[in-house]
Amino acid sequence: MILDHIVEQKQTRLKEQKKHISEAAMRRLAEESRTIQRGFANALKKPGISVIGEFKKASPSLGKIKSQISLSDRIAEYNNSVDAISCLTEEDYFNGSVGDFCQIRERSPLPMLRKDFLIDEYQIYEAKAIGADAVLLIAAISDDARLHDFYQLTKELKLDALVEVHDEKETERVLKQDIKIIGVNNRNLKDFSIRLLTTKQLSSMIPDDKIFVSESGIVTDEDVLLLKECGVDAFLIGRALMESKRPCEVVKRWKSI
Repeated sequence: MILDHIVEQKQTRLKEQKKHISEAAMRRLAEESRTIQRGFANALKKPGISVIGEFKKASPSLGKIKSQISLSDRIAEYNNSVDAISCLTEEDYFNGSVGDFCQIRERSPLPMLRKDFLIDEYQIYEAKAIGADAVLLIAAISDDARLHDFYQLTKELKLDALVEVHDEKETERVLKQDIKIIGVNNRNLKDFSIRLLTTKQLSSMIPDDKIFVSESGIVTDEDVLLLKECGVDAFLIGRALMESKRPCEVVKRWKSI
């Protein structure tokens, strides 16, 4: 299963990283951070559809993504269209890095999501230290106790958390906790297949007082119309924007249809 391999690689990388920056040192960096929080949750719950524009260089399903524009031009386009930015920092399968995140942070005033496979509190401290406004927590790789502890830590650090689910069982688990932002990933992390109906099937389970995000597989006008009918508050869009020469135009069109 691809997800298992990703987590294994992440465990190995974390062991090495902690040799260079200890957990105590990373926690101190997080606690000393003076980064102004830009309100990730608030950016998603305003009237109308919000868009989280993603920056990623590759994925297990797509392979290497050939961007049509430079990072600087892309972020300039995002700054003029999206409501928040997601940056992949997973190294082995998505070719991401903390360096990518920091480059974007320097170029954008928008709220930023550190998107990775978080398995250790160390990564949440790191997210705070590099200027993230939110982190991704994946129900599929966290039991209830870990999810609760991670979520509490995000609140202590004044970070928002997008908590991701893929099926009914995960949604039920997440709803037992005081989670504010729930993301339904249309991509099955076991085999990376995409099924947009996942959002539709889980939509009836998401209470109105939650911020409801649909993630992955949004590439056409028809996809956007289908998901808008599900009552989502926001889309997280990667491939379609990464492959576009004018992501600003794509975002503005999809917000208006």
